[in-house]
Amino acid sequence: MLVSGSNTEQAAAANRAMILSAIHRGGPISRTELAAQSRLTKQAVTRIVERLLDDGLIMEARRRHGLRGQPAIELEIDPEGVFSIGANVDRDHLTIVAVDAVGTVRGRIHHERRFLLPDDFVALMSDALSSFRRRKIIQESRLAGIGLAIPDWLGEVPVIGFPPEYRRWNGYDVRGALEALSDHPVFIDNDANAAALGEIEYGLGTEIDSFFYILANACLGGSLVIDGVRHKGASGIGGEIGWLPVVFDEGPFAGSTQPLGEMFSLFILLDYLQQKGVTATTPSDLLELDETGRNLVSAWLRKVSIKIAQAVVNIGMIVDPEGVLIGGRFPVRLIDELLLYVHEEIARLGAQAPSLHRAAGSEDAAALGAAAIPLAHRLGLPSAEPEQRLRNPLGGHPLQALDLVPA
Repeated sequence: MLVSGSNTEQAAAANRAMILSAIHRGGPISRTELAAQSRLTKQAVTRIVERLLDDGLIMEARRRHGLRGQPAIELEIDPEGVFSIGANVDRDHLTIVAVDAVGTVRGRIHHERRFLLPDDFVALMSDALSSFRRRKIIQESRLAGIGLAIPDWLGEVPVIGFPPEYRRWNGYDVRGALEALSDHPVFIDNDANAAALGEIEYGLGTEIDSFFYILANACLGGSLVIDGVRHKGASGIGGEIGWLPVVFDEGPFAGSTQPLGEMFSLFILLDYLQQKGVTATTPSDLLELDETGRNLVSAWLRKVSIKIAQAVVNIGMIVDPEGVLIGGRFPVRLIDELLLYVHEEIARLGAQAPSLHRAAGSEDAAALGAAAIPLAHRLGLPSAEPEQRLRNPLGGHPLQALDLVPA
């Protein structure tokens, strides 16, 4: 979103960031269009553009023909102008990506590993950085930084198969460990917030300004975006849809409540299949099931869709976003099937609800969002948040006091 600029020297940095953000969002775009949008004089825009060209952050892409007078020169972000590295560590994987200035993935390293311990995480990160440098995937001098997307309370929240040694993540100085690997800035955010940021910059967020993002990974997370900016709430933990209480419909606990994240997540589905005698341990395994396995997955998706539909309706009533997005490590085909069932349940309820969409980021959403964080800071985008330079994963889960999360 553009705001009025100023020609004073005191506002030079803000004007530069505003023009760079407009080129990032609106490119290809001409100097004349930049002046009209920013309300700066064309001379001021020209001076800023020349500096950005000299810095290698933007490029003159082509002349726009078909209009009267001298053809306008269109400006775009130069993909080679800046690079970024993003990593997502979770309870079942580590994904590390290297991207250019327009978010194109130049390199990807993935480890399908459950309950990776901190020291192993740092060793694999070091290997990945060395690999990217050795293969010249990134230009070291143009690296904006390293972004990390990591679930809060990683070593505290009990999940299926949780080993006692995984508590080493509690209080671990992951920022210090990453800063020891590189001289470049380190940025840290919650995995769902990072995935939402990636969607803001490169996904459906370029089309809709307000949405709720449901991240379906090993566990369940969420993030709220209002007017193109993530809204984290007064205490910084807004969007934690995994802890939304829902009611059991059947069985011995019918009528009682439990968190939505204990009904719907990748770990919950894989455990359900195992109990039914079907072996599947990774997302890719879910695409190779026989008919029996596929039928079990469909039945499970249909059942959880009832609770997801209720959550979507509630989100719509409280927040009224333009849409609700579902993304994460669930295979795309399964997300599409889930969305179909959720649509059917909302129609059955006769309820009003936001539009439903599969997120564009898909499997690597959190890692790509993590890579978008350093880019946002380097390019001066509105989505850049100062606390990401200081943040560490949260510890001391707020539900500990209610004895809902074992110590």
